Amino acid sequence: MDMKNFINGVWTASASNQTTDIINPGNLQDKVGTFQDSTEDDLQQAIQSAKEAKTAWRKLSGAARGQYLYKAAEILEKKADEVAEIATREMGKTLAETKGETARGVAILRYYAGEGMREEGNVIPSTDPDALMFTKRSPLGVVGVITPWNFPIAIPLWKAAPALIYGNTVVIKPASESPITFAKIAECFEEAELPAGVLNVVTGKGSLIGNGLSTHKDIDGITFTGSNAVGRTIGANALQRGAKYQLEMGGKNPVIIAKDADLEAAADATISGAFKSTGQKCTATSRVIIHQDIYEEFKQLLVEKTQKITVGDSLEKDVWMGPCASRSQLDNALSYIEKGKEEGAELLCGGKQIEDSSGYYLEPTIFDQVNNKMTIAQEEIFGPVIALMPFSTMEGALDIANDVDYGLSAAIFTTNVQHTLSFIDDMDAGLVRVNAESAGVELQAPFGGMKQSSSHSREQGKAAQEFFTDIKTVFVK
Repeated sequence: MDMKNFINGVWTASASNQTTDIINPGNLQDKVGTFQDSTEDDLQQAIQSAKEAKTAWRKLSGAARGQYLYKAAEILEKKADEVAEIATREMGKTLAETKGETARGVAILRYYAGEGMREEGNVIPSTDPDALMFTKRSPLGVVGVITPWNFPIAIPLWKAAPALIYGNTVVIKPASESPITFAKIAECFEEAELPAGVLNVVTGKGSLIGNGLSTHKDIDGITFTGSNAVGRTIGANALQRGAKYQLEMGGKNPVIIAKDADLEAAADATISGAFKSTGQKCTATSRVIIHQDIYEEFKQLLVEKTQKITVGDSLEKDVWMGPCASRSQLDNALSYIEKGKEEGAELLCGGKQIEDSSGYYLEPTIFDQVNNKMTIAQEEIFGPVIALMPFSTMEGALDIANDVDYGLSAAIFTTNVQHTLSFIDDMDAGLVRVNAESAGVELQAPFGGMKQSSSHSREQGKAAQEFFTDIKTVFVK
């Protein structure tokens, strides 16, 4: 598929007349398609289109806006297999995972379509007995959306859907590793007859298009998911000109395995949290903190289960883990593996590129003899690599778990109520999960991190309203 930009309801080529190829990371002979290397002029056209469309869109009732989302959901559901296959070919996640993500995208659209019929303000008692005072929600205006490649269906929709239902128009820059997937989603909105200019899609370099969104005077709010380095730049640009911004960034997520844990269930969840999507999730399990009394037993269990993982072409039914999403992602993970060995960690299994393959395949990797000062215990790897560390007391486990710059997600496996309560209260993470893997959040629940994982706002569920709207206090007498 040769993707064009979607501006003012029309698919149009960039003024640059330049495109970039998308190659399947699991099969380097498979060209998925191309996307536009867009220019500042292309971005300006998209923003102007969104600006011109915002008043008419805002003045529609929430129920009317919701009907467009319901229609888009129905169309996406019918195209689920096509969208899932494109996503797998673009970024390498297994077909089972992209089918699940597409179903989640449909559910997100339907959830936010329903938001158009829910309450949006409060009546507040006034000290004046003859007055009425209440709050109402107003859309920001034009919202810029910058999304990552690792969830090319769910993340763009959990940003765009609430932005739209609350009355904003949108300019979205999808990740350059997976833009065609979102083009397929934009086609669903087009078929749903969304008014021209309400949703615009511009592809290209992040340094040009992403930066341009964050600095443009007509972008009233910007929502970003990606790396901490880019997120800080986006946030600083928005802050400098007084625009609202929302940043969801990295994680270094721990799972604590207490000595009373169900070890089989804990091992399965740890492996799923660490190696599904080839570890390329901000909520992926990265550190496994194990009670010293069960350390050797649990370590052996993890290694045995990990060595049974099938790695290969994500379109094949029996494959459990696909490739890294790109050459740069593979090289990044390999560099951390080398750093771990240099700093004295012991490689228990994996750690090598699978050479006799046609893609960017890496063995799932487990390190032992890791301490919290090591790079692999502190920095986000974004690959199939975990580090094992022992603990003797729950206080010590929480100290290890909290001793990083991030605070996105964390898990514990225990049957002890006191350990559960201590973990819930004392773990510095926006998402804490008990007897469940670190990766995962339901669409109706708030999602976001603490510390350097987030700008301390929340996405999804009702919480999305806080970012995509402003509160207006009304006094009537």
